[in-house]
Amino acid sequence: MNVPVTIFTWLIAVLPIGALLVMMVKFQVPALKAAPVGLLISVITSITVYKAGPVLLAYEAVKGMWSAMVVLVVVWTAILLYEMVNEANAFQVFRKGMQKMTPNELLQILILARVFVSFLQGITGFGVPVAVGTPLLIGIGVNPLWAIVLCLLGHAWGNTYGTLAVAWDALVLQTGIGSDQTTLIQTALWATVLIWVWNFITGIAICWYYGKWEALKKGFLAVAVISVIQGGGQVVMSFINSTLACFLPCCLSLVAVLLLSKMKMYSQPWKIQDSQVMDRSREGGIQEDDSPADMSLHQAFSPYYVMTGITLFVLLVGPVKKVLSIWQVGLSFPETETGYGFVNQAVESFSPQAPFTHAGLFLFLAAVFGYFYFSRHGWIKNGGGKAALKRANKKTVPSAIAVTGFIVMSRIMGGTGQTSVMAQGIANVLGQGYAVLSPIVGMLGSFMTSSNMASNILFSGFQQTTAQLLGLNVAAILGAQTAGGAIGATMCPGNIVLGTTTGGIQGQEGAVLKKVLPISLAMAVGVGVFVFLWLVII
Repeated sequence: MNVPVTIFTWLIAVLPIGALLVMMVKFQVPALKAAPVGLLISVITSITVYKAGPVLLAYEAVKGMWSAMVVLVVVWTAILLYEMVNEANAFQVFRKGMQKMTPNELLQILILARVFVSFLQGITGFGVPVAVGTPLLIGIGVNPLWAIVLCLLGHAWGNTYGTLAVAWDALVLQTGIGSDQTTLIQTALWATVLIWVWNFITGIAICWYYGKWEALKKGFLAVAVISVIQGGGQVVMSFINSTLACFLPCCLSLVAVLLLSKMKMYSQPWKIQDSQVMDRSREGGIQEDDSPADMSLHQAFSPYYVMTGITLFVLLVGPVKKVLSIWQVGLSFPETETGYGFVNQAVESFSPQAPFTHAGLFLFLAAVFGYFYFSRHGWIKNGGGKAALKRANKKTVPSAIAVTGFIVMSRIMGGTGQTSVMAQGIANVLGQGYAVLSPIVGMLGSFMTSSNMASNILFSGFQQTTAQLLGLNVAAILGAQTAGGAIGATMCPGNIVLGTTTGGIQGQEGAVLKKVLPISLAMAVGVGVFVFLWLVII
């Protein structure tokens, strides 16, 4: 790379990201408005400072729009599923059913925000845990903003080995450590142990947000059991079968939490009345005739059973997945180069997607099932399906603008060298102290791209090279990279937009980001300090 790494070029590279954070966190600017501004800044800096021509910018913009389309399919289908379930008033039934399953309100929250969203992350990803989990939490009385925050925290730990380990596979592929068994094992150990700590902390945070010390005392056993199974199970499974390293422990944690609900300390009614997480104004406000009297909890949840069943069948049955993955769609791009000689290699099939194994298809089939099943029982009236479809389309439009803006901005910054300058500038200044910021680089990648997999593709090679040049343990730095990417999943604008859309509070993305930013940044810094002390000081 011939791009000069100076204070000026570094500050210019940071400018679009900094502007986004200031707009969304400080001034609470909705993502719908902040994303286009960040995109415009990145285009201006690319042309004026990074010597990018119109052809390069056009190609990177198309790449971004293609990547955004893949995400938006999930956005629309997740909203459609929510609207179909909501049209049948099934969430009201779901709330009552959860109260019967366990009258302990904190355990209800942990089941959904800690266990179920992790299970979804294990098999789907693409923001589905946040899009699906948010309305389910709202259904049991959680405030919409807090429902999004809890889902973001609850699913994030699974963003390396979740989605059947696509982010981990991307790191291994980009760095070539698969051919070095020792480095591969050490990297997996570093990554899973660091992620285990994050898993435990997010469980503690959910309890703390619900009711501080009182809730922490009540929920500690459940959090500890869940964390041992999920985090500890992932450590073990990463050496046995990385594809199932997140999914299998999540299945076991589902069983464990149901057993916990039978224990005396969790089987009795318990809640904190003035919890900031709960929306108490809705209690007692549901009219009997609004809630279908003949609908059971399992019937209310049936579309989600269908989604889970189809996903497991398609992704875990090898021959089925192989056949359905044959047809893939990708775009071809030629090589492009900036005035500084920063090259984007030609690619025959950019980000190829298999439509028949995509999470959007599973969500769509679940929504269709929900419509016919609920209609057959009379829970969706004539015209209800059409009304739900209209609401889904209307809600998707602002999300589409925001998500597309964020992802196109990310592509342009990456394709013009700005992302590389950001990372290299940090490494040049800090020397071996770079270990402190290695997880923050991974977190930055997730924030920019809304994907830990994309973060690993973007930065893992750079992290590996930097570690080698500075004489740092490569496995530790790569483990910190993907752990940072998992932590950054709480802050991904794309995930936040998904949550505000299905949660019905579009425009409050900045408020959500303000809630999750402190704990995510503190954890990333903590991981970095630990890695630095272990590698350099100790």
